[in-house]
Amino acid sequence: MIGIFDSGVGGLTVVKAIRERIPDHDLIYFGDTARTPYGIKSAETVVEYAIENINFLVNHGAVIIVMACNTASSLAFEYARERFSIPIFEVVTPAVELALKISRRLRFGVIGTRATVQSGVYEKKIIENNPEAKIFSIACPLLVPLVEEGWLRKPETAMIVKKYLHRLKIRQIDTLLLGCTHYPLIKALIQRKIGKHVGIVDSSICVAEHLEKYLQNQFDRAHLLRKNGILRLFVSDITHQFEQMAKLTLKENVKLENASV
Repeated sequence: MIGIFDSGVGGLTVVKAIRERIPDHDLIYFGDTARTPYGIKSAETVVEYAIENINFLVNHGAVIIVMACNTASSLAFEYARERFSIPIFEVVTPAVELALKISRRLRFGVIGTRATVQSGVYEKKIIENNPEAKIFSIACPLLVPLVEEGWLRKPETAMIVKKYLHRLKIRQIDTLLLGCTHYPLIKALIQRKIGKHVGIVDSSICVAEHLEKYLQNQFDRAHLLRKNGILRLFVSDITHQFEQMAKLTLKENVKLENASV
């Protein structure tokens, strides 16, 4: 099984992207809805939660882990890689690789949670690959709660997105990295507000492509995975709102299972 976790509903964009690339593989998802959002937590707390989440997924049969959370990917990936012997994928590196390929003028914008932006992980990875790049990062702490609440088409959400992105528009970026897996759920709105001339990098799609390529080249690991098209959805707190957002994101009826890490 491929195990995927996030602080809430955002990681389901990764589930959706993975199922589009490798639809026959069994997936298990854990959304830590009782402790969301991660982006306002300390680094130590995020690391603790990430390790607990991975343990939960491994105990339920996962042999590959996808950290479908930019905050956890930014702060806990190295700790997780040292702690566990199974392959672990994070969402930052694949997004940076694509951004560098599509950028015309090496002027990048990054939007994410406070924790992700403060980690500086995107700046570090981009500059490591091209020191001439210019990166402008904006923390957008209100967006995750708005997405979790299902306010995808509310005028208030549009107003807040516009205000956040204004600082990037005046920097004349040509590529925008969505540094949170919640943001693809409002990607069309973000595109409208930043302008059609700006390329948008969706980390959920990037990590799905990265995982597919890995499985094509790692037969021994791929052989361990079940291929019955099963999807199990665990959450640490079942709510009607999460169920509705899960249906909207995956475009199908869902069955949520209660879990405690």
